[in-house]
Amino acid sequence: MTQAVELLQTQRLRVRNWQDGDRALFREINADPQVMEFFPHRRTADEADRLMDEANAAIAATGYGIYALERKDTADPIGFCALMPVNLPGIFPHEAVEIGWRLATRFWRQGYASEAARALLDHAFDVRRLDAVVSFAVAANLRSIAVMERLGLVRIPALDFDHPRVPDTHPHLKRHLVFAVTRDAWHASRQTQQKTLPIP
Repeated sequence: MTQAVELLQTQRLRVRNWQDGDRALFREINADPQVMEFFPHRRTADEADRLMDEANAAIAATGYGIYALERKDTADPIGFCALMPVNLPGIFPHEAVEIGWRLATRFWRQGYASEAARALLDHAFDVRRLDAVVSFAVAANLRSIAVMERLGLVRIPALDFDHPRVPDTHPHLKRHLVFAVTRDAWHASRQTQQKTLPIP
């Protein structure tokens, strides 16, 4: 079994690497037609297992990757939030880092994706000292785009692109809208949020 490694905690979540007990959840979210609506194919159980193992290897090697999200009150995995290199040469610079998320449907609309992403953006800018983080989604993926906007990421239309790994059989999934936030903008937004919090 992979040794448990926790990256950080939020009010309700632990952000950590993957454990063997997470495989059923990881298989579920990679095969669920609702979760994978804006991706060109679902993954088999074997494909999901390989991806989970690759995610753990990447986290161990670089600290970047697809992190498991675990509810602190139940210790159950609910999905993932990723902070990892974009790896789309010719579209983004080689140092570009993206943030993304995917949750089992029963955990939607509870603020978990935003909560985990805020913590990972703090980590990206305060620990990793990144200059900027990007995120992108199919134009019709309004749920993910709404999360990006809630986080304060800003649309960069000049960077919109046709995803080279989406096959021509799925033309409606090719065009991706790009959002980004810089370290300075993130810190400014966090300071504004702190100033507007009610005094206890």
